[in-house]
Amino acid sequence: MATSQYAQNTTVDSGASRNEIERTLVRYGATSFAYGWQDSAAMIGFVANSRQVRFILPMPDRTSRDFTMTPTGKTRVPKAQQDAYEQAVRQRWRALALVVKAKLEAVASGIVSFDEEFYAHMILPDGRTVYQATIGAVEQAHETGVVPPLLQIGTR
Repeated sequence: MATSQYAQNTTVDSGASRNEIERTLVRYGATSFAYGWQDSAAMIGFVANSRQVRFILPMPDRTSRDFTMTPTGKTRVPKAQQDAYEQAVRQRWRALALVVKAKLEAVASGIVSFDEEFYAHMILPDGRTVYQATIGAVEQAHETGVVPPLLQIGTR
């Protein structure tokens, strides 16, 4: 099956996508919004339904052959490298905007509860997400076929 990326040819600026995410969150009742970045990732966080939620958006590696080389294997000039990298960043922000909007609409439509839809991204009191706190126990259960008691999840 051929793969393609949602919005792979988008011209929508990353800042416009972040603004769209914020407007969407407000429209669906979020009470707080935060955004930050570092070279390898960006983050959005928000509070909705009395829950803190965080999404980490991995950024592509600027030195990847996807950006330094053409599809035919020739070295791209620096401007073309930058353009290709920025296109990949725009695509990721469009995809995140789609994910957030779809999750919020699924909740608003009664398809799922807020907790069901955002569970993996909810922030626990120790700063980790539910995913980060439970992935070890889930992996262990898949490897061993034994599901540990709920109280042991995340305690290693």
